[in-house]
Amino acid sequence: QVQLVESGGGLVQPGGSLRLSCAASGSILSIYDMGWYRQAPGKQRELVGTITSGGETNYADSVKGRFTISRDNAKKTVYLQMNSLKPEDTAVYYCNAPRLLTTSYRYLGVWGQGTLVTVSS
Repeated sequence: QVQLVESGGGLVQPGGSLRLSCAASGSILSIYDMGWYRQAPGKQRELVGTITSGGETNYADSVKGRFTISRDNAKKTVYLQMNSLKPEDTAVYYCNAPRLLTTSYRYLGVWGQGTLVTVSS
């Protein structure tokens, strides 16, 4: 079974930092673009940023300059480094692989279960 598992969420004070990880597991041949999304209470899920298999990144304006996405293809893991956190960054953070190739040569889109980030003093 192919799955994405996020970790690293928690409570942090405003101005602090957190690093989220998203590890892919299962019968995977290739993972292409990956993305981080977040959903704050009472709001719709929104895109935080994306990273291509080659490492090119794009970010939402709200996090540009504060958040950094990276990946380790050998470990099938993508990271979200979050600095200068603000209370409005409080949300459940999800990683997404919109298209990955399995060992049975099927293309799947997969979401992680989410990890909660709370920014509060």
